[in-house]
Amino acid sequence: MKPKTFSQEVIAIIKNIPRGKVATYGQIAELAGNRFASRQVVRILHSSSKKEKLPWHRVVNSRAMISLKPGYGYEEQKASLIEEGVMFDNNDKIDLEIYLWK
Repeated sequence: MKPKTFSQEVIAIIKNIPRGKVATYGQIAELAGNRFASRQVVRILHSSSKKEKLPWHRVVNSRAMISLKPGYGYEEQKASLIEEGVMFDNNDKIDLEIYLWK
């Protein structure tokens, strides 16, 4: 059996993030085999989300916040997470003790 590429691993991991949970770029990179490749995870999300039907909204940065800027997907991502039951504090942070996928 042919081993999966890093990109294939990242895609498989993102597809497995359950509703109501989030994962960080770095966490996904580490699970895929390269803890230093969080920027690669960003690139894969950007290029493959639509084609692979990825739950891209469940991926956040290491500060437990949405990386997208207002007007560039931020509102859509936040609304999707809230719809799944993920709560934000007054500073728009997510409590990773509660919502981080483990």
